[in-house]
Amino acid sequence: MKIFQTTISLRQRRRGFHLITDEVLSALPEIRQIKTGICQVFIQHTSASLTINENADPTVRADFEMFFNKAVPENDPEYVHDYEGSDDMPAHLKSALLGASVSIPISNGKLALGIWQGIYLCEHRDYGGQRKLVITAWGD
Repeated sequence: MKIFQTTISLRQRRRGFHLITDEVLSALPEIRQIKTGICQVFIQHTSASLTINENADPTVRADFEMFFNKAVPENDPEYVHDYEGSDDMPAHLKSALLGASVSIPISNGKLALGIWQGIYLCEHRDYGGQRKLVITAWGD
């Protein structure tokens, strides 16, 4: 059993859904040493999240942003937690809906993503800053 782990800081991105698959792979090239295993990517934040979805057509990412903004609107007068602005509590809710981690099988030294799949950083804040990821891969 081989286990590899690294922590990386992603550059600040604007609000939206951003493909980060290449950054994950670049950060942990040891994945190539694993024939069969798992890669987990975990985000150390509560106002951004991760998911896996369409990696080719950027309109999918725009539609994700549109949907989540409608589903979890800003400026709801019933929000109590608003210390950091009108996007604060909605960002926490969006993060809770999507989740803080993704797990991807590793097959023959590569992430076993489908042909149209990629890892998204889901930035839910207008000014979220750099985001830290812990990437762990294990297997034989």
